[in-house]
Amino acid sequence: MAFRAGIALLALVGLLALVSDARAGRTANVAALQVGLQARGLYGGTIDGIMGPGTRRGVRALQRRAGISVDGVAGPQTRRALGRYARHRLGDRMVHSGNRGWDVAALQFKLAWHGFPSGIFDGVLGPHMDEALRRFQRWAGLGADGFAGPATIRALRRGRAHVPYRLLRPVRAPVGDRFGPRGNRFHAGLDLPAPYGARVRASKRGRVVKAGWDTGGYGYLIVIRHRRHVRTMYAHLSRIGVHRGEQVFTGQRIGRVGASGEATGPHLHFEVRRRGAAVDPLPALR
Repeated sequence: MAFRAGIALLALVGLLALVSDARAGRTANVAALQVGLQARGLYGGTIDGIMGPGTRRGVRALQRRAGISVDGVAGPQTRRALGRYARHRLGDRMVHSGNRGWDVAALQFKLAWHGFPSGIFDGVLGPHMDEALRRFQRWAGLGADGFAGPATIRALRRGRAHVPYRLLRPVRAPVGDRFGPRGNRFHAGLDLPAPYGARVRASKRGRVVKAGWDTGGYGYLIVIRHRRHVRTMYAHLSRIGVHRGEQVFTGQRIGRVGASGEATGPHLHFEVRRRGAAVDPLPALR
């Protein structure tokens, strides 16, 4: 009974994610404002969509620079001070490759939180963002045309993907960097700092679909496919103890913690994807 209740709770995570963001004061419009301020050297914090002290200081600096009332509120006059960048809000136009501005930055932020980050939050719809947009559209059951119009925006208002069952913590370690904004990028998993060589375990029974070196920065990487379209990823390993095609069970040792690839120190980067969308693993870990 308790297990079924836990699964039901996990199922609510995706539906409540947008509400949680709103309660935290996290919005795509604030993220777009932060991108605009950062481009002008007026904001150096994380692009997190939260109207915190650093963002307000940036707004006041912009207002002083523009010679308008300094109140720290990003109203219409302050938006105009950002120039062409702030001309379009998300939904004002059909957004596509080559566009840039406030609406593109807001779209980048929304896509990232839905599990389709595209690199730097910069308000430019370049090749990486175009690919992320098309992948989201396929995930949402839309035509993957790379044009973000009303249908795409409506799909971004729906609940995000979630893990539909419990997962075993893959390494005995505290949580470091979490799923979410980090600097001017989006961190698509959890970092679990652990000693070099610490055991890494499979979080769930499944089949290994990748076990080897990854050219995209993950270093030595293991990917396991599980039921219900879920994949778990174990990155920056020092050693791999399984091979592609192997069936593994929950808790089986599959590798060792390392610092391979683009890592600054020993830790496990643990990532979960469902139908291609990156998902916050933390609510599912036991």
